[in-house]
Amino acid sequence: MASASKIQLSLDHCGQSHVPNVRAESAVTGSEVLQENHEKYHIFFNQSGFHNHIAHHIPTIVALGASPSAIKKHYDNNKSYQRPSEALHHDLVRDLHDPAIFLKHLGQEAYYHDYLAFFQHEINQNGHEEVINNYMFKGDERADAILVRMYAGFLHPIIHLGFGVEFNQPAIIAEALAQAAVHDGWTGPFLLETEEAASKIQDSKSLVEILDQIRADPKLRMAAHWDDGNKVRDGTLARAPDEMIKYASQWKVGLDELEAKTAEMTNAAVYFTGGAQHPPKQIKFDFYYMHCVNCSIFFSSFLKQSWITPEHKARLLQFKGWLDLAMYASRRAPDPLLDEIVNYRPKHPEGSWDGIFKRVVEHEDDGHASKLVRALKHGEQICKPYNDDPRFRIKEDMWLKLGHMAIDSVEDTGEPWVRSAGFDEAWEKYEDRPKAHL
Repeated sequence: MASASKIQLSLDHCGQSHVPNVRAESAVTGSEVLQENHEKYHIFFNQSGFHNHIAHHIPTIVALGASPSAIKKHYDNNKSYQRPSEALHHDLVRDLHDPAIFLKHLGQEAYYHDYLAFFQHEINQNGHEEVINNYMFKGDERADAILVRMYAGFLHPIIHLGFGVEFNQPAIIAEALAQAAVHDGWTGPFLLETEEAASKIQDSKSLVEILDQIRADPKLRMAAHWDDGNKVRDGTLARAPDEMIKYASQWKVGLDELEAKTAEMTNAAVYFTGGAQHPPKQIKFDFYYMHCVNCSIFFSSFLKQSWITPEHKARLLQFKGWLDLAMYASRRAPDPLLDEIVNYRPKHPEGSWDGIFKRVVEHEDDGHASKLVRALKHGEQICKPYNDDPRFRIKEDMWLKLGHMAIDSVEDTGEPWVRSAGFDEAWEKYEDRPKAHL
């Protein structure tokens, strides 16, 4: 049985989107390698804060039908560059119960293992549901500090939390909370100030309307510079914070529209991610935008949790929508080219989602491609009721075409992901497409 210190994938919790017959032996192998990762490795694989993705990759490919041998192969490839966890500071683990000490040590990656041990103890004592409510949703300084950090690091902490909740793994939830604790809190002022501004607005605009507004605002669109280290933090929010808050606060989530707004958020993220192409260059997905799509799947899982109140579900979702808008602005807000999706000709035009799944579980990477494919398939499912809604610009067979675009692009030559798709500089190293494909 899964616990705060033991990972045990179950066929009863195969995720929001999965193949019909997930292999029992793959769940066993996946559990074994995830347990080793949990016990041995840090959440960052280097001192620059690059994330360990093993706890994302393995459950994803198990859900998509990977064999035990494929799971072991991918794990062995990706564990080769991980760094070991730091030694525990036992006194600190005990003292983290003091809110002042808890807050003092936030944002310092050297204390990841300490926060992990602390949250494991809390979950063992109280259950992961109560721990999440206390340390993310309570509304005090400590909870807000963790909640806003969930959206730092290009959404990695909340992606990690999503895997823990979706696959019912308390140990991965403990990892996610500890991961959030050691991230910087720079997302906090933006999210909390946008929340304050949104409280004064009566009606909500759609996300695609706001995307259009951002693209039409030259100050905001040009705020991020090519040489900015973090284009959201050092560009968009440093040079145009008021404009970003003004636009983001116009999207709100009512308690009676959680499912529709979850679908809208998913559709909008896929729209600006899949459409951020640069013809005649090769088809490639933006690395940063892709995280907005990969994260979207978990908000359907959050909606299903009875222990999260509707108010907290709405807050989680609003923060995600606002961060997506800032991410879009930070890459120069490229015009999403729907024709690039509608007219896409797949490498294997006869292929189905099953064929895409079979290719992506064999693709050698750290899990980004398989997460993208699974999130796209999930998006197709939850957006189907809204095909006639103008807020939803990705419709019908565009989803399968996007699945083909995703797997074809990472199998193509060159780097698999373009980084900062709205900048011409990002595309310089990519080839032009063959003329037959223009």
